[in-house]
Amino acid sequence: MDLTLELPRSVLLALWLADDSTDRSVLVGAVQSDDEPHSVQRRPAADEPLRDDVSDEPLSTLLDACDGSPRDVATVLPVPGDPGATPASVSSAATDAGEAVLVRTPQACLVAVPVVQRFGSALEPGHLVTWELSDVPDWRHAVHAQTGTLQDAERELRHGLLQATEALVKLDVARWRPDAAETVAALRDLELPAWRLPDGLDGRRVRVLASAARLRAIVALATQDDGAAVNLWQADQRSTALREVDRMARRAMAAAASRLTA
Repeated sequence: MDLTLELPRSVLLALWLADDSTDRSVLVGAVQSDDEPHSVQRRPAADEPLRDDVSDEPLSTLLDACDGSPRDVATVLPVPGDPGATPASVSSAATDAGEAVLVRTPQACLVAVPVVQRFGSALEPGHLVTWELSDVPDWRHAVHAQTGTLQDAERELRHGLLQATEALVKLDVARWRPDAAETVAALRDLELPAWRLPDGLDGRRVRVLASAARLRAIVALATQDDGAAVNLWQADQRSTALREVDRMARRAMAAAASRLTA
């Protein structure tokens, strides 16, 4: 069983952008991983005319667009019905992507949404990623209100793990899908690949990110079908519980990937 613990691209990018000593080549390698080379496309502002000559730039140019100190960085991980702190102008695109990274410098407030095109086969998948970069209003207040502190997120994660475990017991994964039970057991022992994280990242952030990634993977597994549910009401109850667990995990990831100056 070949399992890896993954973080969303926006979470990885936010972690690297928050590191003032980031090396461009290391950032690019860590965020792109096995993807095709990422590109950045600047989107026109609402009061600017549409252009046909918008060009794609390499991922490293995001460091130029985000240049300035102090630099605030955050991630949003929206899903339908729960946009979180996503700026309204990119809410639809970010929800489709399931993620976006927010940056604020003394010169600009920006959001970058990854648009992913998949190609290849299930055995050899490929991804083309274009980060659509836009100007947005100051997003810090919304992130403060929606995300909370890292300490709060860590406490919620512990509660979320108990909820997910209870839901899996009710779904009786060991009976209806032995492979699912094995996967859950394996996920508990997985760690994030260290080479994709900035050196010196705070240990608590790493723990929260890893726990949230495990929890989201378990939720994704548990929601593949209704398992032992005998009626639609039971299935809906379990789906609701697992959505709440996923919300906790997304909030924890966002908190761990944010760096907001005073």
